[in-house]
Amino acid sequence: MKPNLIYLLLKTARPRQWIKNFALYAALIFSGFFFYAPTNEWPYFFTVTFAVLIFCLLTSAVYIINDIIDIEADRVHPFKRKRPLASGQLSIRAAGITVVMLLGLVIWLSLYLQPFFRVTIAAYFMLQILYATVTKNIPILDVLSIAAGFLLRIYAGAVVVNLHMSVWFLLTVISASLFLAVGKRQSERTLLTGKNLPESTLEPPVKGLGKTRKTLKNYSQRLLDQYTAMFANSTWLTYALFAFQRDSIRPEGGLLEVYTLLPRTLQSEKLLMLTVPLVIFGVMRYLLLIYEDNQGESPETVLLRDKPLLTTAFLFGIVTLVVLYVVG
Repeated sequence: MKPNLIYLLLKTARPRQWIKNFALYAALIFSGFFFYAPTNEWPYFFTVTFAVLIFCLLTSAVYIINDIIDIEADRVHPFKRKRPLASGQLSIRAAGITVVMLLGLVIWLSLYLQPFFRVTIAAYFMLQILYATVTKNIPILDVLSIAAGFLLRIYAGAVVVNLHMSVWFLLTVISASLFLAVGKRQSERTLLTGKNLPESTLEPPVKGLGKTRKTLKNYSQRLLDQYTAMFANSTWLTYALFAFQRDSIRPEGGLLEVYTLLPRTLQSEKLLMLTVPLVIFGVMRYLLLIYEDNQGESPETVLLRDKPLLTTAFLFGIVTLVVLYVVG
């Protein structure tokens, strides 16, 4: 039975990727304003949630545009050739109309939020179009562009409610974004070199790295290994420094009000360090999935399917909320 149009459009819009937009909550959580509600205004949580909804619509439009632009390359990819546009199940006309509708909805909804938020989503959209047409074919710039997309998500969540982000927090976001971007390239290279692609798509010097992803032939395994190690280390180190230097929401330290016999080193501003081992485990687990299980091409899929990683993310969220909002 032929899939209906709505199903094909939803599949092309990739709602599974919306999990990435939860990054907009990061600045709200770590700033201490997660439950804050200004007088006569929406609570910050609702405002950021509205921004997340807008980003979901925007990213879906971008994914459809990417599939239109990459339709020829996707047809020779071992997995992407099954996508609705590449397989011919969905017409370019229907996809184009959907993009126009989604972008129109994004513009209309964004009028209810901060002007600088609109600037941010415009910058994100232009970055993605630039990536789809130019930078994805330029080594290093392709990885930096992917990382910049993650960074703009974080920034959008902060600017929509006018929050400050510390330098160490930004460095953590940049490091984690680069780590995920390089991991994506690592997995793509492993998957493509392990598949028997048509000979017409192959380009020297590496089998399988041709029309599917032009920049992959510029990344040797050794270079990707070095990039991966560098950004994996910088991710947990910058987060550890952020956790150590972050000021508490209640300077007196809520925990010491109850447990007065605890040493001073366990004051609340240091308790966020409890999440550092979880971050280290998460980084190590992700590396295991990239190198041993050949996963990582789709970070959100890895997070949703891998139970240890999903459990770690859940524990990280719970411990962070308890430390910041219960302990102080």
